[in-house]
Amino acid sequence: MANHKSAEKRIRQTEKRRLHNRYYAKTARNAMKKLRLLTDKTAATELLPKVTSMLDKLAKKNIIHKNKAANLTSKLTLHVNKL
Repeated sequence: MANHKSAEKRIRQTEKRRLHNRYYAKTARNAMKKLRLLTDKTAATELLPKVTSMLDKLAKKNIIHKNKAANLTSKLTLHVNKL
């Protein structure tokens, strides 16, 4: 266990951030899944900018890597264009 006050605080901060990041990453994954399952082009076209925005925000906050966000955005855009 931690022996210093600062180490105890760091543990609390890390856990709080981990839960926060996990929530937003999971929300984005659910949105991507929802977009992939859509078969209606108009609905998918409306949802794509929202999902793209989510991914960009995750990348900006270093929750996911910027290249991963770019790859996911690219794949989702191709999927919507194929509909």
